[in-house]
Amino acid sequence: MSLYGALPARFRRQRILIVGCGDVGQRVARELKGRPIRLLALTSSPQRVDELRRQGLTPLVGNLDDRRSLGRLAGLATRVLHLAPPPGDAGDWRRDPRTRELVRALMQRSAPQALVYGSTTGVYGDRQGRWTSESTPCSPLTPRAWRRVDAEASVHGYGRMTGARTTVLRIPGIYAPDREGGTPRERLLRGTPVLRREDDVHTNHIHADDLAVACLLALWRGRPQRNINVVDDSDLMMGDYFDLAADLYGLNRPPRVARDAAREQLPLMLLSFMSESRRLRNDRMRKELRLRLRYPTVREGLASG
Repeated sequence: MSLYGALPARFRRQRILIVGCGDVGQRVARELKGRPIRLLALTSSPQRVDELRRQGLTPLVGNLDDRRSLGRLAGLATRVLHLAPPPGDAGDWRRDPRTRELVRALMQRSAPQALVYGSTTGVYGDRQGRWTSESTPCSPLTPRAWRRVDAEASVHGYGRMTGARTTVLRIPGIYAPDREGGTPRERLLRGTPVLRREDDVHTNHIHADDLAVACLLALWRGRPQRNINVVDDSDLMMGDYFDLAADLYGLNRPPRVARDAAREQLPLMLLSFMSESRRLRNDRMRKELRLRLRYPTVREGLASG
């Protein structure tokens, strides 16, 4: 990452804590391999300790669902990347207790220079295909999106109280050929239908490698109290996305069905993604983070695998 080489020497000895070190967090670690930065990873699974060490991370066993396990996080890192999702079955469906507990733990000692949170573009709700920027008000339609809105508020509230630079990255569908379930191939092989064009919705994507770089850039370049859409330049309807993937893989294009028929054939989770349509602007990502996409559209990203 070119950002790091441009930093003054006094800024180069950093400690980055990754909370939620799944696929994207591990890609972040790979981007920093060989750099004189100490990488720490919070994991709730003791079984992952050796795996994380092999990847050059210092594992910390702790659980965002257990306040007592988080005390050691206070004052530990100079920058924090929070990628842990809210619980799927939170008692209060409008609250994210995990982010609240992380913020509570960080409050116990001096604040990091930056806190970056990976949220979702689902906070915008259904925009009926209209262009959507970060100044668009949140209008969540699902419990998982409401919990993300709460998490964003907790993160920015922490920034206002402590002076830490807080950045919320609003993330659409993450894909990558080397990511588990990261391409439409399996869905195409099952012949899962998509909506007919008159019922279809706009869809948005970001390659996992580009997202990892965006996370790192936000840790250094993110402006205080800022929300940023992290999305590529694709401008596709969902059905067209699956048609494109089918053509690239040499598979049959999926059948098209009316929305009423889809309600009878598709699971509720999949239907929820087909009920929201928005087109996302990425001007802040380009101008403020100065991110140069490796995969400007899904065509390049899917073809890379």
